[in-house]
Amino acid sequence: MEHPENSEAYKGLVVNAGIEQPSSVNPYLKNRPKRKKRELSVAEFVEGIVKGNVTVLSQAVTLVESVKPEHQVVAQEVIEKCLPYSGNSVRVGISGVPGAGKSTSIDVFGLHVLEKYGGKLAVLAIDPSSERSKGSILGDKTRMEKLSVHPKSFIRPSPSAGSLGGVARKTRETIVLCEAAGFDKIFVETVGVGQSETAVHSMVDFFLLIQLAGTGDELQGIKRGIMEMADGIVINKADGDNLERAKLAATQFRNALHLFPAPESGWTPQVLTYSGFYNLGVKEVWEMVYRYIDFVKENGYFEYRRNEQSKYWMYESINEQLRDSFYHNPQIEAMLAEKERQVLQGNLTSFVAAKNLLDTYFAELKH
Repeated sequence: MEHPENSEAYKGLVVNAGIEQPSSVNPYLKNRPKRKKRELSVAEFVEGIVKGNVTVLSQAVTLVESVKPEHQVVAQEVIEKCLPYSGNSVRVGISGVPGAGKSTSIDVFGLHVLEKYGGKLAVLAIDPSSERSKGSILGDKTRMEKLSVHPKSFIRPSPSAGSLGGVARKTRETIVLCEAAGFDKIFVETVGVGQSETAVHSMVDFFLLIQLAGTGDELQGIKRGIMEMADGIVINKADGDNLERAKLAATQFRNALHLFPAPESGWTPQVLTYSGFYNLGVKEVWEMVYRYIDFVKENGYFEYRRNEQSKYWMYESINEQLRDSFYHNPQIEAMLAEKERQVLQGNLTSFVAAKNLLDTYFAELKH
């Protein structure tokens, strides 16, 4: 392109054309064939998992979390083939109100368990935090500094896209894969806000509740339902000036637990204090967990609870698939908006609208 400065109007000024610059893209790249990532077969997935290959395990968990139907088919096959190798772990659910120090505690607990009891540990998180944006920060891993670099640990935060039921089911399936890969200790972490606790309780052997002292009325900060689920309550940050408050909170929780009906397991839930930051009282917490496991294995409740959980997840899967089938039915999809409009305008009651939709769905199934 000619420079306008070279025109007659600018006689005293001359601008050289300059040197043509080479392309910033390597010309040889175009000729290089694109390497397509080879997908593993079901047999390769199972073989890798059973050998304890963490990379293959991670890929399998990604398949389990995928919503693509073709991925789900492979994932279900892999899970089925891994089932005979699963079931031989201690599963611990860890919950607590936001800010109770769960991630720091899990870091300390995990290291203690690996050093004292050996074996391998998997940490899974149920995090249905953002229904609106379908995103989650997955920041827990950064707060488990020591555990995230430990060779015998596997940390998997769960993306929160989708319903709580969906996230929980995928966590349940991930447990099977982790057990098949030789992880004999599994922590399932959840945000202590109610709903997700029930899901975690239905997939673990021991439910540990982390509480804080010195936050006002101790018993206000906890829902009765969660407290009834707990097999053990531990009060964090029992150090320094907070030690007396932690002891007082422990007494209040013990008194509150006496008001609840005795658990099916026959075990009396215990209340302990510890400090995750200073690593105080951690040994006692895990002695309690293993005492509980021995206790319920002896009286047969351990096996009973696992069977009940399997049954629960069978019904959950049926419910979820029926719901998906209903909402993804083309005829229902076409009718939903119209029925919703009629309900909002007061022309139809909610129950009649629901009945119309279900009748249409079942009538179509018959054809």
